[in-house]
Amino acid sequence: MKAARPKTRFVCQECGHQGVRWSGRCPECAQWNSLREEVDRDLSTLQQRSVAGGTPEAVPISSIVQTQEFRLQAGIEELNRVLGGGVVPGSVILIGGDPGIGKTTLLLQTLASLGTARQVGLYVSGEESPQQIKMRADRIGIQSPNLYVAAATSLEEIFKVAEQMNPGVIVVDSIQTVFTQELTSAPGSVSQVQEVGCRLMWFAKRTHVPIFIIGHVTKEGVIAGPRLLEHIVDTVLYFEGDKGQSYRILRAVKNRFGPTNEIGVFEMKDEGLTEVGNPSELFLTGRIGHGAGSVVVSSVEGSRPLLVELQALVAETTYPMPKRMAKGVEVNRVSLLLAVLEKRLGLHFAGYDVYVNVVGGLRIDEPTVDVGIVCAVLSSFRELALDSRLVVMGEVGLGGEVRPVQHADLRIREAMKLGFQRCVVPEPNLNQWKPVAGMEVVGIRDIGDIWETVVSHAS
Repeated sequence: MKAARPKTRFVCQECGHQGVRWSGRCPECAQWNSLREEVDRDLSTLQQRSVAGGTPEAVPISSIVQTQEFRLQAGIEELNRVLGGGVVPGSVILIGGDPGIGKTTLLLQTLASLGTARQVGLYVSGEESPQQIKMRADRIGIQSPNLYVAAATSLEEIFKVAEQMNPGVIVVDSIQTVFTQELTSAPGSVSQVQEVGCRLMWFAKRTHVPIFIIGHVTKEGVIAGPRLLEHIVDTVLYFEGDKGQSYRILRAVKNRFGPTNEIGVFEMKDEGLTEVGNPSELFLTGRIGHGAGSVVVSSVEGSRPLLVELQALVAETTYPMPKRMAKGVEVNRVSLLLAVLEKRLGLHFAGYDVYVNVVGGLRIDEPTVDVGIVCAVLSSFRELALDSRLVVMGEVGLGGEVRPVQHADLRIREAMKLGFQRCVVPEPNLNQWKPVAGMEVVGIRDIGDIWETVVSHAS
């Protein structure tokens, strides 16, 4: 009797859509050539898995005994800050970033620092040989005897090595290269990434061993593979930075054990990544301070206030469609603010190209930089240099009103620490600050006040 042919399906590698036949374009996400043929799993051959093992038991939440929280200290304070105070045992941490940004360097330094604390670290690489990892470790000065390296792509082999060594922390580089023998699809496919991610999570919860997973990113800057992977893991970190700049930013976008949007700042040097204790001072390094179109804005990332320089260039154009370009802030936000300026102040930017840039490669998603964008644009438009000792903050509404910001006192104290002498804040935030010698705090209500208070007094 002829054996039954295994059933196949076509799975989109971008969104996970499944179909019974192939097509050139995914009907769900409209991506071309993203459907791959995969063989359905025989569910009868798969073992049932459980995090705790055995049949789960439901208990009242009031009867659960809360144990004292314990975290492993990574030895890198910026990483501990982003993780919420340290590495939680049994957690799964996904790190994504552009190629060459420093993900491997960061995790090698983390394992080396944990090794000095008598924690055995296992680095599993599916992309490089142990000799290549050794070359990189020698370059950045890592000689930890408790750091072990293994080259493997089979998930079953990785588990065998981990069970033999019983490490304190595991790094998998990268999840797109790891596959399980229970599936016939290629490594990096949707089904493989989902299955490998789930089994790594089960292993971490059962053994209480934290696992760091490195993930590739797409050209859009998001982690490649199904979005389910980000839902499975406990923490998602993105390593950001401009390759032309020496500093890197580690940002938490998901964290079950700490705050999100917390950032850690590093500087890439020949000896590896070094921590930056005062990022505001770093981002303001090299600032001229007396040019038109430049202003210092305040942003709060997690619990950390940052002062960064924001620049704008307004230039006449002969083309019928003027350009609107932005780096570090949302370009649609810039277009919105230009429309508010045209409507409320009667200015006309139809014949001008407008460029906005956050110096240092930092990306700011906070609307509190709206006042800074308005000040920089007006300064460049009128060719008036703003006060170099000035810091501005505030959100601008469609009616031209300036809305209050959170943590105004924290932002002002950071400005004082770096020697700034004047702060422009929304008027409702004035009652949150007690006058202090050496710092003048001015309140504004709308963009008309921005013109009267900031730009008209510029030189």
